[in-house]
Amino acid sequence: MTEPLVRVEGLTVAYRGVRVVDGVSFTIEPGGSYGLVGESGSGKSTVAGTLTASLDPDATVSATTITVDGSDVVALRREALRRFRRDVVAVVHQEPGLALNPTMTVGRQVAEVLRARGSGRADAEAATVQAFTRVGLPTPETVGVRYPHELSGGQQQRVAIAMALVARPRLLVLDEPTTGLDSTVEAGIMALIDELRTELGFATLLISHNLPLVAAHCDRVGVLRRGVLVEEGSATRVLLAPSDPYTVQLVEALPDITAGKPAARPAADEAAADEPAAQRAPDVLVTVRGLRKEYEGQAALDGVDLDLHRGEVLGVVGESGSGKTTFGRALAGLVGYDGTIAVAGGAGHGVGRDPRRTPPVQVVFQNADASLNPRRTVRQVLGRAIRLLHGAGSAEELAARVGLAADVLDRRPAQLSGGQKQRVAIARAFAGPVPLVVCDEPTSALDVSVQARILDLVLDLQRTTGTTCVFISHDLAVVRRVADRIAVFEAGRIVDLAPAERVFDDGTHPRTRALVEAAFDLRRRAGLTGRVATA
Repeated sequence: MTEPLVRVEGLTVAYRGVRVVDGVSFTIEPGGSYGLVGESGSGKSTVAGTLTASLDPDATVSATTITVDGSDVVALRREALRRFRRDVVAVVHQEPGLALNPTMTVGRQVAEVLRARGSGRADAEAATVQAFTRVGLPTPETVGVRYPHELSGGQQQRVAIAMALVARPRLLVLDEPTTGLDSTVEAGIMALIDELRTELGFATLLISHNLPLVAAHCDRVGVLRRGVLVEEGSATRVLLAPSDPYTVQLVEALPDITAGKPAARPAADEAAADEPAAQRAPDVLVTVRGLRKEYEGQAALDGVDLDLHRGEVLGVVGESGSGKTTFGRALAGLVGYDGTIAVAGGAGHGVGRDPRRTPPVQVVFQNADASLNPRRTVRQVLGRAIRLLHGAGSAEELAARVGLAADVLDRRPAQLSGGQKQRVAIARAFAGPVPLVVCDEPTSALDVSVQARILDLVLDLQRTTGTTCVFISHDLAVVRRVADRIAVFEAGRIVDLAPAERVFDDGTHPRTRALVEAAFDLRRRAGLTGRVATA
């Protein structure tokens, strides 16, 4: 029998006496693919950090066996550790913006990996262009001269994937590798990784909250809860016929891509309930005309025209780099732009407007870590938001509205889970009577069980307050769950704009059809289109 490439037996990891991984055991065969799923804080990334010898020095690690390609990972020191990280393992992190060097062009960063493995300058540059082509980066011949901040989040992730693949590792660790990618790019990237895994023979450890992604691309799956591996087996068995109640909960929390927004009327519409819907003209809150924004001569937004209706949820989808986030930032006054945005019938903002003069908008960002002040407690964050937004009630009452326990109020962000941080960010955005809230990928970094609760929370707050929401996401199942209308972006333009059901059932533009088909195809491949069976 072939010796496993990765063997983990009885792995326990503790920080300051607190166990975060407890007795985990699994193997990965050469060329195999193993998926780790579980809620935020379950220990997934700690397991990956152990295998790549990159845990914090404060970690206490014990195990019967931890080997990768025959190397005892815990025993590696200095030169052996450098060779291990160069030749044996490569990692694609969830946050490429933190993994990439901001002072180096992306082309130089990928070429540096090749140079470290003995390639000459010309060969490294040629291989870098080839790698950029394979991961679907636009203008692969010239994109290498740009710095990470000049790329979208999805483009940064493709650079990180290219950097890992050119190293030709024996084990490729993928820590939420497609979080910032739309369904078509996600499908292409994962197909590329599967193809290269077959061609080059490396194994993959895929850490993801995206259960359809894990089911479609992994041979075996392990389910972690509070550091314990509660279930393990073939992907088909674990995710389609789970035996552990926690696994059942995860699968059942998946948003149903075939179901639309739950039937309910926003509070802002109640006063007009007696008037026939056909006779009511939409109440326009925001008028956008001729919106343009360029970065380094490239148009991120190219003549966007749109009316946002009061009390609606507008879903915004499109491929990475299509202008989704730039559109949201323009609405929030976080970037300057050309064109006009008129809020609540007021005077429009003209060409070259001052980005500091923000309209009455709040933003919920994808990464709550980066948007919450690390030195303020939850009580201070919420209290300040209530004052600035002229809200009513106390921080305690606001926390209770979003399902945060009272004992969280005196903690700082570093002491919270990912789901708790996002609840704080959402509570802050809805702390007062704000007409418009922009949600920019607010659930993409959360596991499915937390994601489901956060989506319900956003919908409940939006309906209760009558606030208009712009919900930006690459996850079409999530968008279908929350949106009244959907705008599809491509190359800085809106190419499709229609009620959500019409976009899914009868999208007219090729980009719309490609996004929808890729999302449905992933579910079909994973077999997660029907009801879950329980053992």
